[in-house]
Amino acid sequence: MSDIIYPRSPKEIMAGWAYLPRLIDKIRLHLAGRLHPDYQANFLHKGFDKLWLDRAGVQPEQLVEVVRHSITDGEVCDWVARHAVAAETEKTAHREYLFNHGRVGDPELQARLQMRKEQSGLGHRHDLQTFVDYIDADEKRG
Repeated sequence: MSDIIYPRSPKEIMAGWAYLPRLIDKIRLHLAGRLHPDYQANFLHKGFDKLWLDRAGVQPEQLVEVVRHSITDGEVCDWVARHAVAAETEKTAHREYLFNHGRVGDPELQARLQMRKEQSGLGHRHDLQTFVDYIDADEKRG
């Protein structure tokens, strides 16, 4: 049995932001000393974590402190609503990028997605067209 506690799907949305619930889970796991090593290389400073923080205009340390001092997701959501970039166009652009990352148009990115799928034993899954699809399948959600 795996000792990985999976964060929520990158497809989940909170306060209009895709990926935010996953990032909150990763921070909570980190604070509890339970963030699996597989997630630590990109934690807050790379990949989709950094993408969300940059798009929202939030510093990693700020969000960590908010999560540290909150009990519920609602408290974090309220803080994000007050402090993150609130433009609906930015939230929509973020969702579009996230949900289509790796789908078409960039052969190098598509090759990297295929490599990741093969490394995880999912190379045969042609339905996994994006990195978000891949993450969900790799974390046993699809």
